Amino acid sequence: MAEHLLNGIDLNERAQFLFKTLVERYIADGQPVGSRTLARDTRLELSPATIRNVMADLEDVGLIRAPHTSAGRIPTVRGYRLFVDCMLTFRPPVAADLQLLSDGVRHDADVRRLLEKTSSLLSEITRFAGLVMLPKTESKALRQVEFLPLNENRVLVIIVINDREVQNRIIKTARRYSSSELTEAANYLNSAFAGKDIRQVKRDLLADMSATKDEMNRMMATVIDVARQVFADEEPGQDYVLAGQTNLMDIDELSNLDKLRNLFDAFNRKRDILHLLDQALSASGVQIFIGEEAGYQAFDDCSIVTSTYGEDGEVLGVLGVIGPTRMPYERVIPIVDLTAKMLASALNSPP
Repeated sequence: MAEHLLNGIDLNERAQFLFKTLVERYIADGQPVGSRTLARDTRLELSPATIRNVMADLEDVGLIRAPHTSAGRIPTVRGYRLFVDCMLTFRPPVAADLQLLSDGVRHDADVRRLLEKTSSLLSEITRFAGLVMLPKTESKALRQVEFLPLNENRVLVIIVINDREVQNRIIKTARRYSSSELTEAANYLNSAFAGKDIRQVKRDLLADMSATKDEMNRMMATVIDVARQVFADEEPGQDYVLAGQTNLMDIDELSNLDKLRNLFDAFNRKRDILHLLDQALSASGVQIFIGEEAGYQAFDDCSIVTSTYGEDGEVLGVLGVIGPTRMPYERVIPIVDLTAKMLASALNSPP
């Protein structure tokens, strides 16, 4: 029987077929696969002894392993990589998923809201965790700010950044401000800082605050009170929005409390995931990190499928799905790829 070199591994056609069947069966039901199951699923005229010999060979080259004392076998990270790279037949998204994406991933002047919706849809469709990196921009120039008073010392802040991004947020102020006070503060910020990078706005305001602390007039006190909160989180560095991480608690392979704690710690720290997303950002299209390939222990039992998204031909960020290594790659990869294209289209669409 002819041998074929796949990802540096010599496998004949029979071994390939049995291995592919084993991975598909394990992904489908999560149970270690034995020779009897393989004989039934493949319907090959092979004796159980022959199938066991092939499985032993697959184990020798590191594609499958026996979990604990089970008689069955499951794929290793190397096995999943071979399966994904060489044996996968993609399954196009079903009509219902296409409709969800079409309805949900639409142009929105509030870019963060669009990204949050996209992340939620990825999670809803795949039943895993969805994440979207905020667009990577060299500069976040303030174009306009507006303040609207709400009840209980709260203020609705509307900020226009880089001529296209609109952010809405609610802040709580030290006291209640009238509409005229907030208008005066917004007019000052717009006249003094329009066109400047938001991080520079924050630095200048802090400098103003210390310089005029003793003789600060009423208007500047208002400006400082509201602006300090508005621009407090505008620091350099990337961020991402995450949705559906609780879905991972329902997956048997991840339900161990220590694994979940490590995983959720990684979500909260953000640094590890941002490092992975940065790696994906430097390569166009779909990237897949399987288990230990991610390089972080918290993700040893996870796979992360990502794709870059962009605007006007420029890569702006990365979106993706975090799930178990035992995920239906043939379905998840096309969904991630399509969602990235739809997000790019939504960002490029006119208002």
